[in-house]
Amino acid sequence: MINLDIADSTSCCEIEAVVSFDERGQLVFPKDVRKKFNLQAGEKFLMISCTNESGLCCFTMVKTNAVNQIVGNVLNPLLKNIK
Repeated sequence: MINLDIADSTSCCEIEAVVSFDERGQLVFPKDVRKKFNLQAGEKFLMISCTNESGLCCFTMVKTNAVNQIVGNVLNPLLKNIK
């Protein structure tokens, strides 16, 4: 792992692995990474991209169930107020 201490020592970003696309266009994550983050076959992820003037800069992936929880935490109080 490489810690990306770009700004300071409290950085939350690390390079976990180098991955590549296989011949079917699928990303292959190493077994140790899948185990570390409890990634299961069939799980869904959102792919969030960042672009700049020269095209794709970077992207990140977020488990859809994490996003569902975040959206629920925001919307549930609002919906309660509507009732």
